[in-house]
Amino acid sequence: MSSQQITDNSELRTAARGNSLWSDAWRRLKKNRLAMVCLGVVVFYTVLAIYGECVYRYYQVKDQTAFYQKTDLNQAYQPPSSNHWMGTDALGRDVMQRLIQGTRIAYKVGIITSLIAIPIGVFFGCLAGYFGGKVDSFVVWLYSTVASMPGLLFILAIAMVVGKGLLGIYLGIGLTTWVGLCRLIRGEVIKHKEQAYVMAAKALGLSWPRILFRHILPNVFHVIIVTFTLRFPAAVSTEVFMSFLGIGVVSEPSWGVMINSARMRLWQGVWWEMTFVTLAIFGLVLAFNLLGDALRDALDPRLRAEGN
Repeated sequence: MSSQQITDNSELRTAARGNSLWSDAWRRLKKNRLAMVCLGVVVFYTVLAIYGECVYRYYQVKDQTAFYQKTDLNQAYQPPSSNHWMGTDALGRDVMQRLIQGTRIAYKVGIITSLIAIPIGVFFGCLAGYFGGKVDSFVVWLYSTVASMPGLLFILAIAMVVGKGLLGIYLGIGLTTWVGLCRLIRGEVIKHKEQAYVMAAKALGLSWPRILFRHILPNVFHVIIVTFTLRFPAAVSTEVFMSFLGIGVVSEPSWGVMINSARMRLWQGVWWEMTFVTLAIFGLVLAFNLLGDALRDALDPRLRAEGN
């Protein structure tokens, strides 16, 4: 084989890789400057969450106490300064340290609730879309029943049964937010099960779990990614609201707990705690929502076909 043929074959392989769904989506995403800015913001929050978790674990091992619970009344109500960039609260605790720990909790809620809700939605959606008939009818009845329940009250009920703390938040949000993804996966599987590659797999005698989870699921995985980016900020917002009501996290500096305590000090002119917590929530939710919209556009097969 000549060197020219080798070069041509290499270029063909590169072009083939460049036309794949994920590489094409990344190319589209890079062209969207706002999406890249949002991605940078999400990475920044992620680094803060990881840093907060490392610091938290370090102090737990070191002296079995959380450093953000240590108080110094002599430093109470200090405005933002070089020593305390975001000021201090009524007990002299550094607001920025507590804000970082709140980021850690927000990420734990967003990730763990997704690990509960996404597998449930994907599993039931795949079964309903692939088998149809009575299986489909049962799944539709199931998610319709769950969707008809007031979501907040359902979460409150689960949290009250389990008790205050993160476990109740995880279960409450995770077990009530899988319906939307289930509907999407069901519709995608219904479309894909009539495709030629599925028919070929059936003709070869492959088992239904292999066809469903090895062949169909990878082709609808982009739906899961987009759903994660959109449900993550929703889970964080729900946790903030629950903690604000005093049902969620109590002994840790959740953003909801910080807002609940900061609102009592606004009349004293202590504005910095409420301001910085609100800005942190706003930045995280906005970045995830805009990034999710951009990912949905980048992974849309119709837009990909138009681009080609």
